[in-house]
Amino acid sequence: MTDTFPRQNARTRRFTSGAPRNFTVAADGSSVLFVRSNAGDDAVNALWSLDAVTGIERRVVDPRTLDGPDAELTDAEKARRERAREAGGGIVTYDATADGSKACFVLSGRLFVVDTASGKVDELATPADAFDPHFDAVGEQVAYVSGPNLRVSSSAGDRLVIGPGDDDADTVSWGSAEFVAAEEMGRSRGFWWSNDAQRLLVARVDTAPIEQWHIAAPVDPGSAPRSIRYPQAGTANAVVDLAIVGLDGSLVEIDWRQNQYEYLAMAAWGSAEHPWVVVQTRDQRTLAVYRIDAATGATELLHSQTDDAWVELVSGVPRFSKGRLLTTALVDDTVSLAIDGEVFTPPGLQVRRVLRAGADDVVVAGGEDATEQHLFRITYSGEVDQLTSEPGIHSGVFGPAASVRLSSTLASAGSIATFVAGDSDTRIVIESLRETPVIEPNVSFEVLTERNLNVAVVLPRGQHEPGSLPVLLDPYGGPHALRVQKSQAAMLASQWFADQGFAVVITDGRGTPGRGPAWEREVHHDLASGVLNDQVDALHAAAERYPELDLDRVGIRGWSFGGFLAALAVIQRPDVFHAAVAGAPVTEWRLYDTHYTERYLGNPSDDPAPYDRSSLLPLAPQLTRPLLLIHGLADDNVVAAHTLQLSRALLEAGRPHQVLPLSGVTHMTPQEEVAENLLVLQVDFLNDALRHPTP
Repeated sequence: MTDTFPRQNARTRRFTSGAPRNFTVAADGSSVLFVRSNAGDDAVNALWSLDAVTGIERRVVDPRTLDGPDAELTDAEKARRERAREAGGGIVTYDATADGSKACFVLSGRLFVVDTASGKVDELATPADAFDPHFDAVGEQVAYVSGPNLRVSSSAGDRLVIGPGDDDADTVSWGSAEFVAAEEMGRSRGFWWSNDAQRLLVARVDTAPIEQWHIAAPVDPGSAPRSIRYPQAGTANAVVDLAIVGLDGSLVEIDWRQNQYEYLAMAAWGSAEHPWVVVQTRDQRTLAVYRIDAATGATELLHSQTDDAWVELVSGVPRFSKGRLLTTALVDDTVSLAIDGEVFTPPGLQVRRVLRAGADDVVVAGGEDATEQHLFRITYSGEVDQLTSEPGIHSGVFGPAASVRLSSTLASAGSIATFVAGDSDTRIVIESLRETPVIEPNVSFEVLTERNLNVAVVLPRGQHEPGSLPVLLDPYGGPHALRVQKSQAAMLASQWFADQGFAVVITDGRGTPGRGPAWEREVHHDLASGVLNDQVDALHAAAERYPELDLDRVGIRGWSFGGFLAALAVIQRPDVFHAAVAGAPVTEWRLYDTHYTERYLGNPSDDPAPYDRSSLLPLAPQLTRPLLLIHGLADDNVVAAHTLQLSRALLEAGRPHQVLPLSGVTHMTPQEEVAENLLVLQVDFLNDALRHPTP
């Protein structure tokens, strides 16, 4: 029997199962390590190797042979997977030596090292809660986190490197990233090896200043609530300290905050003597790079950037290349790159991430059109070589001698991974076992309104009479994420809704990335009004171009920021929107985390007005249309209190609405049954609500 799309989408973990990912390219380009499950409906990932000479792929480690992968995930690993939105099992992350000869990974708190040539696996004698392992520079020792401690394991045995002292509270840990670093800054680790393999730069995190929240399991009243430390906007963050810890027991403390910086955004060990850090002020208007004297802990300012709104963190930069400092620079409304302060990338080419920095050039992902992302090699003298041309979303992993390039286009059902040997013609496509979706997008891309909004219109196939199709807006619509992408994978769920009889309209409005700093900063101090106006304007413009759209039957759905936008739309503009499905919505921005929220709205303790402008709670009495609120009760990112507080405000105002609580479900809704039925239930709700679209 042929799967429905909701069933297939859920069973394949949104078509991620069977796809190769998490690549490591050996320094000499001879091989590539990656993880991949055995089939498109198999969630258990194994570690694989590609021989770049023969083109032969070989399974290095099957976690099923190591006695039950993921049988008991540690709390730290569960949190890491939630922060990374990781739905797979088995070996989902690993570390490898530079030459690719060895890899280390954790399964159910157990630490393993494998010889990638022979496949011989050794389990290291460690505590049962090992987490986040990393090799030293020579591949002889593995440092890892165990509870609140940082430990090192090698052939000489396992030992504690550093942990909380006798006088420390149970809120202190060494070697782990705090919540906002992992969720918002892209920093998932809290320790870094020196090049001499004798010292580590280690973060000490104390979460005591953060208010304690509780995540309950209402379906199991005998279970105690899970306690978390959540840094909500306007309140205290974790206290993050840094120290250089020697394997000989030495410790050098580092005063990186210097009474002005709040956030440790990035750290690395640039040379045998000089680690360095990237830091931000609390308001994120200043970013700085400091070099650290490993002997004394003294810091030296190397670079500083300021902005009246905020300084954006760009993946892969700042970084050093042969002793030269690579940074971003905002020039002519372009996110550009500079080497030692000299800008070398051209105006209009928006840099979204830096993938490699060599002695003479860089490889970046970005471009001029936000609906596409291309790869560019750019020399420090300004010569540009575009490495990809097919419309789509291109990224990759680049080593010194070879790369794996990832291309997701409208022509393919998923991302295609291709090994490329340097500048040669050697190309090897790494096999994907991903299932082919049972549907294929029927999408048109438009640039609409005087604001040149990027819009995708997804229709059922066939001819349609004017006004015959109810409309469904399907946006994310906020910072840091794009929905209008020339990628088949990005349009699959929207196409399924279209196949149920909707004309689906997707718009990336102001605040979304890829169009330059000025566009992103249009949401500064207001995440509501301009964002909603762009959705309304795009809808009306699309209806002028597509007469089959029925503007008397308009629904909107979204998740997370998109859920906030959906609820906002149906409450504030009932003249336009006739029903909404709001999944895991941020309803009150004071309940969201410091680093994300304060970047856009400032600190509510200093100025509450932007929060008042962007909150849904005061708007509750205005609701006159059908609204379905969906929320996972185990969500520790957008906690269920968002939906429950809005529901309470709606009830107090006498406004009918529906709430669907998802017991045991987190923000990413990984459970198969939940993922499948959520799509079906949304269609049923929208069909019923739009059948008679009256207040």
